[in-house]
Amino acid sequence: MIQTEAIVLHGFDYRETSRIVRLATREAGVVSVIARGAKRPKSRFGQGLDLFTSGVAQLTIHPGRDLHTLAGFDATRARPALAASLVRFAAAAALGELCLRFASEDEAGTIHDGLAAGLDAIARAADEDVPARTVAAAWRLVGDLGFAPALDNCASCHRPLDDAEAVRFAHRAGGAHCGACAGFVPGARTLPAEARDALRRWMRGEEGPSLDAPTARAHQRLLREFVEEHLADGRPLRAWAAWEGGRA
Repeated sequence: MIQTEAIVLHGFDYRETSRIVRLATREAGVVSVIARGAKRPKSRFGQGLDLFTSGVAQLTIHPGRDLHTLAGFDATRARPALAASLVRFAAAAALGELCLRFASEDEAGTIHDGLAAGLDAIARAADEDVPARTVAAAWRLVGDLGFAPALDNCASCHRPLDDAEAVRFAHRAGGAHCGACAGFVPGARTLPAEARDALRRWMRGEEGPSLDAPTARAHQRLLREFVEEHLADGRPLRAWAAWEGGRA
């Protein structure tokens, strides 16, 4: 049995009294567990397995199996603010989907910690600031997953890029390109200096700038296309599409 910090990402009823839950953990990455008796009126889990709740999970790991056993879950931080706004809930679901789909391993706990920080930032944000907070958290998670885009050096020739230099961004080629290389990269699009600066700040874990609605949509699209190119396995990102489209 292991004890680890965890965040509830998904859950559904199983048979009459149990639930199957997906957890993002610091010790074991994203795991599926069965919480036996979780639906009983006097369940030892109580309300601790609510969506996006953080807590300390006691897990019995079954080697070679995809479903493990949740022996206990002591909630330490609920996030009711995420459910109080459709905008915040859709954003939190998008971060959760990113982890559910691509963070099966997290030996250093960086994905768990990045997700917790992102959910807290969304919960504190006013609705108009949610897109910027979500994009920032998602880019940091992408970096923690090992797919950070090139921003300071040309992704092709590796020449250092000046802060004010006009660059082109190509998803398939891994990020920003200088003018000389961009012409040889299909699908490259202009990345304004202020947008590249925002990306760099987000990748460093900084809060970054506020975004008006059109700029936020452009950053959402850039992020989604990069994730689809480097991480997606051909299946649609449904929660991501709902968040980007402004639907709950």
